[in-house]
Amino acid sequence: MWSTSESRAVYENAWIRVREDQVRRPDGTRGIYGVVEVRSPAVFVVAVTDDDEILLVTLHRYTTGRSSIEVPSGGSDGEDLLVAARRELREESGYEAAQWRALGEVQSLNGVAAAPGRVFLATGLTLVGGAELETEGIETVRAVPVAEVVAMVGRGEITDNETLGALLLGLVALGRVS
Repeated sequence: MWSTSESRAVYENAWIRVREDQVRRPDGTRGIYGVVEVRSPAVFVVAVTDDDEILLVTLHRYTTGRSSIEVPSGGSDGEDLLVAARRELREESGYEAAQWRALGEVQSLNGVAAAPGRVFLATGLTLVGGAELETEGIETVRAVPVAEVVAMVGRGEITDNETLGALLLGLVALGRVS
């Protein structure tokens, strides 16, 4: 069992806190463990159209220097998680949804981070506009048939692990995998 003898913040901003812990590992040896704490949970939206398509956004990720295909997502910024999911869907895609269902919690990078998130299924979509594509850094928004989304995963085109987890929860909820 891990134990912590001392903990100190080494960096903080409005979104994250990085701490360094003095630990005793399960084998009894001492060491240092760095942990990134995300200040508020993230939300991930698997938005499904009436034509059985999933909304995907492509955006450039500063952290990797590459474009990434993802489900609409973002930080909750202290909001109620459903309110945040509604906001993120609209900001990133220009869509609103009539039906919402919480699918479950996810943990991102849990070997080095305390970064919780919640996945939502959104259906009954209506394009209402108001997407903040430039602000969000979004290159494209597209509705992709479910079978093609699965093929994209198989071809390695979708590599964002949070999106992969959200899609799996969404496909289970839709009865596509059991």
